[in-house]
Amino acid sequence: MKVRVDQERCQGHTLCAMRAPGVFELSEIDGHSSPVADEVPAGQEDAAVEAVRSCPERAISVF
Repeated sequence: MKVRVDQERCQGHTLCAMRAPGVFELSEIDGHSSPVADEVPAGQEDAAVEAVRSCPERAISVF
């Protein structure tokens, strides 16, 4: 499973970083959420899907 954050749609909320800290981090530079790595680490799949659902901007996608 891979994740992607659309930086143009991301408004810098922290929900995804809170729900899946092993998958997403909040950039100190622009406040946008970014994937920690393209591939979701083993055991973090459910957290990544929950983060996608929690994103109010629908800026996160998994594939």
